[in-house]
Amino acid sequence: MKEMRPVFILLTLWFSFSALALGNDKPKVTQLIKTTSSWDGKQIVYPVGQPEITGLLIEIAPGKETGWHLHPLPSFAYILEGTLEVMLKEGKVKHLQAGEPLVEVVNTLHNGRNVGATPLKIMVFYAGVVGQKLTQE
Repeated sequence: MKEMRPVFILLTLWFSFSALALGNDKPKVTQLIKTTSSWDGKQIVYPVGQPEITGLLIEIAPGKETGWHLHPLPSFAYILEGTLEVMLKEGKVKHLQAGEPLVEVVNTLHNGRNVGATPLKIMVFYAGVVGQKLTQE
């Protein structure tokens, strides 16, 4: 019986390490943001109609900007590279760096500008309805 003890201990260790190794195969999940309002504090309201999600990769050269515009629907952005400055017509400003999320303002005029020395890359997802324009000037 004493001869079985080392085998039992080795098997127990092997199964324990195997279970730990298998547990490491799970994807890592990082919550970027969870909110009921855009960055200016207004409540998010989804449009009525046939839902349509649109994803865009927006690239802005250093010193360049989007021009004044608004989005009539909720959108979520993630800064992939660079530095973004978003300004509202009323003067409120938000700065974002690579790796930061943004819930964009809805029906509010704003301008995005690359204030960094490198290209700005923004991934944006819009939650709209079929046939709805994503941006208005």
